Amino acid sequence: MSKVRAGLIQMGLKADTSRSPAEIRDRMNEAHLPLIEEAGRQGVQVLCLQEIFNQPYFCPSQDPKWYAAAEKVPDGPSTRLMQDCARRYGMVIAVPVYEEDITGVYYNTVAVIDADGRYLGKFRKVHIPQVAGFYEKFFFKPGNLGYPVFDTAFCRLGVYTCYDRHFPEGWRALALGGADYIVNPSATVAGLSQYLWKLEQPAAAVANGCFIGAVNRVGTEAPWNIGRFYGSSYVVDPRGNILACGSEDRDELVVADMDLEMIRDVRNLWQFFRDRRPETYRPLVEP
Repeated sequence: MSKVRAGLIQMGLKADTSRSPAEIRDRMNEAHLPLIEEAGRQGVQVLCLQEIFNQPYFCPSQDPKWYAAAEKVPDGPSTRLMQDCARRYGMVIAVPVYEEDITGVYYNTVAVIDADGRYLGKFRKVHIPQVAGFYEKFFFKPGNLGYPVFDTAFCRLGVYTCYDRHFPEGWRALALGGADYIVNPSATVAGLSQYLWKLEQPAAAVANGCFIGAVNRVGTEAPWNIGRFYGSSYVVDPRGNILACGSEDRDELVVADMDLEMIRDVRNLWQFFRDRRPETYRPLVEP
């Protein structure tokens, strides 16, 4: 399929963080349903939600309370709910959740669901930051599933989560694996990050000759107040052109039309894959 309509949903937190993780999850799942329905009405074929879409970004804390936010993938309530949505609207959905593998082993995970509701597999965030205000290693084990590419009803889909985007190797691995479209669900706040937000994904799209969808939440989240999540979710084409971009402060569905034939045109013009010299790159993977 050449023409594919992509959708991204950015959203602020809808429940007080004093509530239980289960209560917050249910409230956030419910809050997403009208925008998912709107995506269906607009003919979105591939939809991506924000990083850990149905919880706060709890990583400014090191509070074990949030371990209770983790759920099984694909057998947890959020994945099952999104399988129902995918079937209802004939839509591929990338669902970022906090995953429990076994008790005490948790991942930052994206479940990928095909347009008929089938669970296709998952990506686990590979690069886990640990700096002031972003204590992710307290909550997440580094991903161990590599860089899978999912054959969906509408495109070959890759996933690369938030902090992963700073590492060019994963973009390249996904593109070499055949990804037409790579989604980057994020939770990132204003500051230096905001400059990088508009720089890195267009550069990665050009370097790898693919489409990229970057989605970020909006608003501030008490009690941590580490900064303002600035939305600005967008889809960028293989020439680095931003096709559609969301606001900085509103819950929003961002929709863009992608012509996958552009991938062939761009790669035949800019021969970055032909001219790679992987035999010279060995020092890059030596510890």
